[in-house]
Amino acid sequence: MSPSVCAIVGAGEGLGRSLAAKFASEGLDIALVSRTEAGSRAAAESASASNPNVRVGFFAADATKPATIEEALAVVAREMGEVRVLIYNARGSFTRCEPLAMTYAQLEDIYHVEVVGAFAAARAVIPAMRERGSGSVLFSSATAALRGSAVTPLYAIGKFGLRALSQCLAKAYAKDGVHVVHVRLDCDLDVPLMRELYGDDYNPGTLADPDAVAEAYWWAHRQPKSAWSNEIELRPHTEAWTI
Repeated sequence: MSPSVCAIVGAGEGLGRSLAAKFASEGLDIALVSRTEAGSRAAAESASASNPNVRVGFFAADATKPATIEEALAVVAREMGEVRVLIYNARGSFTRCEPLAMTYAQLEDIYHVEVVGAFAAARAVIPAMRERGSGSVLFSSATAALRGSAVTPLYAIGKFGLRALSQCLAKAYAKDGVHVVHVRLDCDLDVPLMRELYGDDYNPGTLADPDAVAEAYWWAHRQPKSAWSNEIELRPHTEAWTI
């Protein structure tokens, strides 16, 4: 059983890949939790390439079905060891619409991915962290957590909820040694999806390097207890601040 496991919920080919590689390079075994193994293949390969000596496991779950998240993380604990770092990196769809055009189904879906799924992941690992007196829970978020939108209201509503959950967990369990961090990315990441969206306007100098972002997650995990950050914002130096 590994003394150090990092579980990443939502580890795709973008930031998830960088997070898996970074935490593996620091000697943590990596548990990848997502809907399909194919979707986590880039993260698994990157983690193994970063450190061939760590174990990398895949565990199927769906962020819209919270019970599957809890079940997957329970299997991680049984098969790999207790989770010392949980990174919730799942993200709802970035649907564009006017607020009154949102459907009930869309609201339920975004709430399940951004809030209920995150809660299920946290509830699966925090009790053991409290008992042990240490552990990190990091939520990948965005500026949308602080600002509503006329054109992407679903994303904002989901991230508002995620930030509230993060603050509640931090205030309740920091005293027990659990470090909960809401990581707000005020930028676009230099990942395959964004390169495709930018097309001919793609300029890496205006985007955040996901490998550099992963370094900040590791830094947050390693902060001493006497000086914790519970809210971190990240942006490239070229970013036009939006909040």
